[in-house]
Amino acid sequence: MTATERRASFSLASIFALRMLGLFLVLPVFALEAARYPGGDDPARVGLAMGIYGLTQACLQIPFGLASDWWGRKPVIVAGLLMFALGSFVAAWAPDLHWLIIGRAIQGAGAISAAVTALLADTTRDEVRTKAMALVGGSIALMFALSLVVAPWLAGHIGLHGLFALTGSLALAGIAAVLWWAPAEPRIHASVARGSVLEVLREPALLRLNFGVFVLHAVQLAMWVALPALLVAAGLDKSLHWEVYLPAVLASFVVMGMTLFPLEKRGYLRAVFLGAVGLIFLVQIGLLWTVSSSAVPSLGWLGALLVLFFCGFNVLEASQPSLASRVAPAHARGAALGVYNTLQSLGFFAGGAVGGWITKNHGPQGLFAVCGGLMLLWLVVAWPMKAPGRPARAMPADKQPQRRPAS
Repeated sequence: MTATERRASFSLASIFALRMLGLFLVLPVFALEAARYPGGDDPARVGLAMGIYGLTQACLQIPFGLASDWWGRKPVIVAGLLMFALGSFVAAWAPDLHWLIIGRAIQGAGAISAAVTALLADTTRDEVRTKAMALVGGSIALMFALSLVVAPWLAGHIGLHGLFALTGSLALAGIAAVLWWAPAEPRIHASVARGSVLEVLREPALLRLNFGVFVLHAVQLAMWVALPALLVAAGLDKSLHWEVYLPAVLASFVVMGMTLFPLEKRGYLRAVFLGAVGLIFLVQIGLLWTVSSSAVPSLGWLGALLVLFFCGFNVLEASQPSLASRVAPAHARGAALGVYNTLQSLGFFAGGAVGGWITKNHGPQGLFAVCGGLMLLWLVVAWPMKAPGRPARAMPADKQPQRRPAS
């Protein structure tokens, strides 16, 4: 990576990290803390307050992505972070569950994922794009693991109101990173056509990636409907679940660094991608076998399955947005990533809502059977994929020899 590419990767990964840390800090304690609000005795309304964020995200990812194609990435990112901060402070002030739902909906309206990913794609070359996207995916996974460790402690000291206030402050810190750390976005000539949703919906490779990101995040969230109970059944207190999650996430980063980047350089990205999909499918089969067995689940076995899951998940989190940005036309990159992130948000929403319904009516066996079926279907859909060709290695502009002006 050049100095500019490193700056873009770390600054934009920090924006994602600050925003996602604010979101993840709330999730482990939300249901318990929201029940203390006036109106919090209704589980359906508490679920709505928790899930409405993903719904408003899904509705606005495409408009934000299109706006970034038309008016520039940075203005859209700043506007989205301001909206997210506003929603956080409304939720921090909320006197009852009704206002908490409104605050969560406003939070979701700050749908900046497409614009941030498009800016990262604009400022990095194809041959280092996956590495840049991996930094973003890694920052999100680390924030998830960190939140599991510190959220219960913070909630005990500052409560849910304080957590939302902290979330808003982290969003404002993200604005500072956009304005003063992230590199300037490339200028697009006024005569260049701007992206449209219909254009990106006609591209089969993008459709496969959009289907994949929906399945990946639906399965991810659905798994966590049943997985905590399995860890408790294995003898691990719920306050100590981070002792399994954190090592699994860190180990998966090591495996990803040793496999994804070297194999991508050698032209094996398609094999690594399909292998990661197949690995998560096998994890679902392993979990299905675990819950179908009459024996008490083994903590070591569950930990091993989690390591394998995060290995596959992090490879896909790094490679999928990289592939989407490389397949999409440059002038429609924001629109393409808007559609991509819309399907990602819908996957979160469907994984929580449908996963809970399946678990209630068919138990964890039904949940993991459906998750395994979805992963197998994704493997079939993704099989015809062709990884983008390895571009010729261009010398970065800041390292090219300067031509002397003619005398």
